Parts: sequence; C-alpha cells; structure tokens
Amino acid sequence: MGKVHEGNSDAEGKKTEFSLVRVKSTWKSKLGKKINKDAVDYVSTAKIYESITDRGTSWTVVSPITFTYKVTETHDLLDPNNDTLLLGHITDPQQLEDIKKSNKPIRRFVVIDQEVFKIYGPKLTEYLEAHNVVYKILALPTTEGNKSMETALKILDDVNNFALDRRTEPIIAIGGGVCLDIVGLAASLYRRRTPYIRVPTTLLSYIDASVGAKTGVNFANCKNKLGAYIPPAAALLDLSFMQTVPRRHISNGLAEMLKMALMKHQGLFELLEEHGCMLLDTKFQADNTLYGHSSVKVASQATHIAITTMLEELAPNLWEDDLNRLVDFGHLISPALEMKVLPSLLHGEAVNIDMSYMVYLSHECGLLMEEEKQRIISCMVGLELPVWHEKFTMELIQKSLQDRLKHSGGLVRMPLPVGLGQAEIFNNTSFDILHRAYIKWCEELSFSSDCTCDV
Repeated sequence: MGKVHEGNSDAEGKKTEFSLVRVKSTWKSKLGKKINKDAVDYVSTAKIYESITDRGTSWTVVSPITFTYKVTETHDLLDPNNDTLLLGHITDPQQLEDIKKSNKPIRRFVVIDQEVFKIYGPKLTEYLEAHNVVYKILALPTTEGNKSMETALKILDDVNNFALDRRTEPIIAIGGGVCLDIVGLAASLYRRRTPYIRVPTTLLSYIDASVGAKTGVNFANCKNKLGAYIPPAAALLDLSFMQTVPRRHISNGLAEMLKMALMKHQGLFELLEEHGCMLLDTKFQADNTLYGHSSVKVASQATHIAITTMLEELAPNLWEDDLNRLVDFGHLISPALEMKVLPSLLHGEAVNIDMSYMVYLSHECGLLMEEEKQRIISCMVGLELPVWHEKFTMELIQKSLQDRLKHSGGLVRMPLPVGLGQAEIFNNTSFDILHRAYIKWCEELSFSSDCTCDV
C-alpha cells in the first residue's frame, strides 16, 4: 500500500486533504483535519487527497483496513459441552449473549479433509446435532495434487447452494494446511469476503497455516501461485487431533517449529534438540508410560513458543508489505523442490532439506560455527527429517533464487541463521559461496538420502 506525503510541490500542484464523516447515513468530505465530532455520527479513518495540476485533477484514497482474528487453544473441540467451534470466533460480548439467547438455529457450512472425516466425521455430526445446528458437511480430498482452483470452485458451488449468510455464518475448515488454504481462498472469493474458521488437524497446520493470513491454490505447476491475504475470523487449536496423525506427519510439522527456533528462539531449539524424540513418540499428548506428565509440559511449551514467535513475525506484516521475512527461511528453494518431486515429499520435509542446505551456506559464510552446524543437523535427524535430496541440485538453487529476485523487489532477501536462535537477511551471497556450500552439503549428507521417504 502506498504512502501519501503531505504538502505541496510545483510538480504535484495543489494538494488538499479531506476527512470523511457520516451524517444521517450519508458520507461527506470535510476539508482539513479538525472535525467537530459532536456534529457528525462517525469519522472515518479514511482520507481523500485531491491534487490539482494544469493536467487535471487526481484523487488519492488512503483507507486503512483492520483485521481482527483470534488464535485460540482449546481442548476437546468436538465435545458437545464445548461451544468454541460455533462461537469461539465472536469477539463482541453483546453479540455472543444475543446469539445464546436467540431461538434462531445456528447454520454452518463445514469443509473437512476426507481422511479426517473418516476419523472424526461421526463425532463432528454428533456435535452439530447436539447443538441443533443446520449444517452441511463437505468432505473432500485435499492434497497438494488437487490444491487447485477447481477444488475451490467445487466448495463455492456447494456454499452457494447452502445459501450462506456471509455476515453471520462463517465457513469452517477442518484439516491440514492444504484444506485450510483452499477454503480460505474460496471464502475470500464468495461475495468478495466471507468469514471462515480454521481448525488445523496436523502439526504443520497447527503452528503454521492456521495463524497467518495466506490462502491459496497451486497454479501453472507453481505452489500457491493464486491466492489472497485474508486471515480467518478465528483459528481454533486442539492438540488432541494430533493423536491420530501418523508419525511422519508429526515430524513434518516439527520442521516448521524448528524453522522458528533457528530464526528466533534458542530455547525452542534446545527443547527440540533434547525432547524431539519424546514429542514424536507421544504425538504431543499426555503420556502415562515412558515419559510421564513431562510430555504435556514440553508439548505445551514448544507449541506456545512456536505460535508466539510466528505471530510476532506475521501480525505486523500480514500483507507482506515488508519483503524481508524471517519466516521465509527454508522456503526459498523448497517450493520448487516440492512441486518437482510431488508427492514424494511432504511440505515440512522439503522445507527442512532447504534449511539443511542453508545451514551449510551460513557456515560457509562464516555466520555459524562448525559445532552449531552439527548440532542443527543432528537435531534435524533426531526429528526424523530428511536433510538431503538428489533433486535439490545447484541448477534448482540458481533457478529458484532467480525467480525470487523477480518477486522480491530485485533482492534475494535470504534469511540465514547467525547463531542458534538468531538470524539476519542477506542479499549478496556469491555463486562461489553457494556452490562451495552445496559441495560440502552433498559430501557430508548425501548418504542420508535413504531417509527421504516415499508416500
């Protein structure tokens, strides 16, 4: 979004600032900054700047947009005694009270990943019927292979048939990151913006896709090339969903958690380094056998730090006005790798391979000590993540970085760790350093290719 600079110049001609006020349902422009608020019903934060030159008149509109959304951790989301799924997005106490007093039935359109539906479909149906909800459940296959506009349009067709009220009836998305992304895009398109709620059922989506504003689908063989920045009305997080997630998908989510640890939080890195195996074994659940109740404490600490650090980076930059983003670590080469080998790598696995190479690059640049490099790679292996892939070639690296230049204002904007839990953005890494790091990476880690899993 552009910035308006006040003041006049000969080139701009005469520039006048107008405030916008509402009086009896009519908006009017008022000259200057001082408004008698007693004489109007409402003063908008929007401004109109009128500029008159000998070539004509131009108007510049500055209209701040504020999004409010909640990220809420809860337990037993599908327990009929828990109304968070239906009402947890509401921030106005009076609105919440009115809904609870009303005899009007709640209506909800739910999109759920079909594999998740196989496990939780009966419980979800029981929950909705216990609350006398008028509902439609749409179970769809949501994988990278069908993360497409066609899937989004299928959702929109059913939403339209349900006759959704876009003001009061948010669409609910239940599933992994692909499901949340597709539903988010569909919601942003229906009547130009319909609220939606994210319910992540994988660890990756729990700490990543659920808390930001990105929506999207794949297009032209590129990951998330079509999309919009529309945050959900709420993200509802329930770790109990993790108990039915396959071990490989827990590991997949730990990659994004490790990303935030390497970029921002040494304490989180040390948690993953020490307790990663336990988190994999317990799937972030209470464990009464080998690990005792310490598993719950570690799981809570790790997810809390990961979400907090992610929100710190995303909240002030939801629309990516600032292209220097630490959360892009591991995402410079991995999108191309992921699409190239689809479906053999999960998203977090591709991200981790990218991060692994970048750790070697950081060491080659003199930013990481050898001991720190080895600790990071050992942690990755301990989290059962792949650290090398034969399709992650020097050619792929060069092409990905060239593509990034096109979409990042002519700069690579490469986040690199400069210690454990610390990072900076770099723009001038030479081909020679990239290549030297790649050679060492291959020499030391190519033996680990057997860790790269196939679906």
